[in-house]
Amino acid sequence: MTQRLTPKRISLTQYLIEQQRSHGNIPAQLRLLIEVVARACKRISISVNKGALGGVLGSAETENVQGEMQKKLDIIANEVLIEANEWGGHLAAMASEEMEGIYVVPNRFPQGEYLLLFDPLDGSSNIDVNVSIGTIFSVLKKPENSAGATVGVSEADFLQPGSQQAAAGYCVYGPQTMLVLTVGDGVAIFTLDREEGAWLLTQDGAKIPEDTKEFAINMSNLRHWAPPMQRYVEECLAGSTGPRGKDFNMRWIASMVADVHRILTRGGVFMYPWDRREPKKAGKLRLMYEANPMAFIVEQAGGAATNAGQRILDLQPTALHERVSVILGSKNEVERVTAYHRENG
Repeated sequence: MTQRLTPKRISLTQYLIEQQRSHGNIPAQLRLLIEVVARACKRISISVNKGALGGVLGSAETENVQGEMQKKLDIIANEVLIEANEWGGHLAAMASEEMEGIYVVPNRFPQGEYLLLFDPLDGSSNIDVNVSIGTIFSVLKKPENSAGATVGVSEADFLQPGSQQAAAGYCVYGPQTMLVLTVGDGVAIFTLDREEGAWLLTQDGAKIPEDTKEFAINMSNLRHWAPPMQRYVEECLAGSTGPRGKDFNMRWIASMVADVHRILTRGGVFMYPWDRREPKKAGKLRLMYEANPMAFIVEQAGGAATNAGQRILDLQPTALHERVSVILGSKNEVERVTAYHRENG
């Protein structure tokens, strides 16, 4: 028997094929979709890495549908994802945080059975200061009509609870470019080998510890939160002399991808709660593009995710750009924050 001189390296494609063989949960169209999204993320990574050398930094002087100023890289990443996915025959339509309505695959291309939602570049405020940012994506199966066919597509087809996701993932553009993926059978992490241009499996079965001493939140907004949220954070700040009896560390990167990736790696709780400055908004983050895919990943890694009242993946969306409060990460801390809110009614 020939001795292997180097450890076996598993590519994204091999991982997906082996998942299909073992569990039968990755149809051919879904596998193609994930591979195309991963290729698009490689292109986005190249643009991010070039930075000022590629002339991609700074504002585009335009606003997205959310009323937020767009960065040049926001627009570039959105275009890359659309162009990469529209022609392969695996998608019926796409929706993006940067677009007002859905993007239906043009008639000149075959239409597939999946729907793709994405935040093309999460953490845009960090682009110009060279802090980790990322791409978040969610995959849904296009609903069948009463006759069992999947003809036509509308915005209503996207309004499915997060529990219906076929796959979800994010790509973080940091010192290493990493792809985190779930297809409903645990969480796998891939690292981009820049020399080979390949996604290689570097961790399978990622797990979030149930307990933690770290929390991530924008403390500058403390005075605007509801009393249960203030109570939880103040207990953490009280440390070992307070009711929790232990010291906590606070972390905040202002990039959901980066904050969640840290939690996936070593535990913690990420919180973006309701804010009384905009009392009619349930929260800041988008249910379809950010909360649902991240909640799916976190739950598959043994964590929990709620809107401070109920499980995020059980929420029934009512609008494409619906916002939501988000509490996710280490299970026991998420349950504590949620319990405080329930006690308060």
